[in-house]
Amino acid sequence: MPSPVEQSLREPSQRVSPRARLMWATAAALESAVVLVVLWVVGPENDWLPIPLWAVVAVGFVAAAYVVVMPMWRYRVHRWEVTDTAVYTQTGWWVRERRIAPMSRIQTVDHAEGLLAQIFGLATVTVTTASAAGALEIAGLERQRALALVAQLTIQADTVPGDAT
Repeated sequence: MPSPVEQSLREPSQRVSPRARLMWATAAALESAVVLVVLWVVGPENDWLPIPLWAVVAVGFVAAAYVVVMPMWRYRVHRWEVTDTAVYTQTGWWVRERRIAPMSRIQTVDHAEGLLAQIFGLATVTVTTASAAGALEIAGLERQRALALVAQLTIQADTVPGDAT
């Protein structure tokens, strides 16, 4: 049987919405397009900052790989879970981070939907604590699931004794 430490540090059980992959890919494609347009405008014909055409093409290939690989990788890593006693998150792209916020430490629970998230019917839930590490964020949840999670966490955090500090 695993020790309490091993149990508390396990991978959270819930995944974000599968649509988050498409949202992240769209965001990456838009960001990459901006970079490529800037490089092309500044680009090969410019005297003050000459950028070789091969460098612009190389950046294009790297950007395309990023658009394809990043959403799949991020989807495999990003997880979350809520128990009676804590909120668990796991995030990361290059560096994997697992965070645990005890219910007694939750100060606020926020729901946000950016433009792309709205297009894909997704939302982000942010759990703020007194931690110096900052808030826990669960990005890429289905909108209705995010709203239900905000309500659940608000009720749970309110019923746990403590002062959230």
